[in-house]
Amino acid sequence: MPKRGQHDKSPGDDRKPYSDQGGPAGRHAQTHDVRREALTNPKGLDRGPDEFADDIAPATPSLDLSGHADESVPAVEDKLLHERLPELTNAELARLPVVQTGTRLEQGHTYLDLNDLRHGPFKAIGGQEAGTRNRYIAKADVDYELWNRLAGDREPEIERPEVRVED
Repeated sequence: MPKRGQHDKSPGDDRKPYSDQGGPAGRHAQTHDVRREALTNPKGLDRGPDEFADDIAPATPSLDLSGHADESVPAVEDKLLHERLPELTNAELARLPVVQTGTRLEQGHTYLDLNDLRHGPFKAIGGQEAGTRNRYIAKADVDYELWNRLAGDREPEIERPEVRVED
């Protein structure tokens, strides 16, 4: 006895189910009231992709991955950094964006002060800004090879501002 579909070359064989009845949509129309389905299925509001994004935006935590591109200058422009980092070439210094004085650091992001490399990387806390004595670079703005050369494999600590005790 031949296997099913082996000699049956009709359009409804195993290769194309319901093809002789209009395909799956045709079979669905045979078993359901398609007109009534279309009238009773909820449609929701007719919205564009921008409106949908606006609705979910407040619930989505913001992940600002843009870094400090507009608030930094290349380290190659700072003569003092040429003296402090003689092992780096001009091309490498050009790849180090130094955060400008007065720029607010992103809370929880990792930074390194080029003025104090032995202190190592740190995580910024809320409200922290780059001071006049700092030359911060953000880990997010530096390629990993150059970052690892400068910071090593040390884990960042949370930066705590100095507290002055008055007598």
